[in-house]
Amino acid sequence: MPNFDIAGKAKIWFAISLLVIIPGIISMATRGFNFGIDFTGGTIMDLRFENPVSISQVRESLRPFGLEGSTIQLSGENSSVETSNDVMIRTGDMEEVQRKEVMAGIKSSVGNYEVMREEKVGATIGSELIFNAVMALVISWAMIILYIAWRFEFRFGIAAVLALVHDILIVLAFFSFTQRQVDSSFVAALLTIVGYSINDTIVIFDRIRENLKIHSRRGGDAKDIVNRSVYQTLTRSLYTVFTCLFTTFALFFFGGETTKDFAFALIVGFFSGCYSSIFIAGPLWLQFRNWKK
Repeated sequence: MPNFDIAGKAKIWFAISLLVIIPGIISMATRGFNFGIDFTGGTIMDLRFENPVSISQVRESLRPFGLEGSTIQLSGENSSVETSNDVMIRTGDMEEVQRKEVMAGIKSSVGNYEVMREEKVGATIGSELIFNAVMALVISWAMIILYIAWRFEFRFGIAAVLALVHDILIVLAFFSFTQRQVDSSFVAALLTIVGYSINDTIVIFDRIRENLKIHSRRGGDAKDIVNRSVYQTLTRSLYTVFTCLFTTFALFFFGGETTKDFAFALIVGFFSGCYSSIFIAGPLWLQFRNWKK
């Protein structure tokens, strides 16, 4: 077994996490989040252009106004995969002066159009989605504790859920730091991160349980068992996270503007999930075991 003592340096790993989580909580309390139109409402414009246009053309015309992240959809009978005469644009809430400037900018950059519909809309998700998302996370954490307590032991379940809370707080902190947009896709990213992280943690816990059966009879130390288990599954953990990150980085760099925030959440979450599975979950379980003794 390698000499590097992962479980014995638990305080270092916990301190590294707190260096991100504590400033993140402060940022969340003071700066908050940059909520998208799913939470705050916005403006819908249905435009019919004289000539077919593409989503990229319309998005570029919105960039000078800081609206390049708006939702843009092609519609109409004459639409194709790439172009259409009918375009629906959904932006954040705009004042009348700003709206006129945006409309003029679209006309000068893209071409003449006829306004088919223009209206302000309320938040489509808002507080209801936030409540449902929080409830989904809490219920999933409770079910995870029950399942792991049944398959392993209660201390494993608590350690696993605390590692998941760690991952969620890290992602929330980065979104508060960077003020990236929080919308409905962000909720989907959080649930994806929870699924990835718990899977990696369970693999390590399963190896800890197997090694406990083998080495406890020989008087093996619990700290050595955690280290041994982490190193036995380390290659698998690294292969998994790098495989996920390759596709997520591709989505971030080569995907559209509307997928960048979703991909960014996954990148931060996958890194955090790998870190928590290796450096947080096992040492947490060891701390609980020592406290009981």
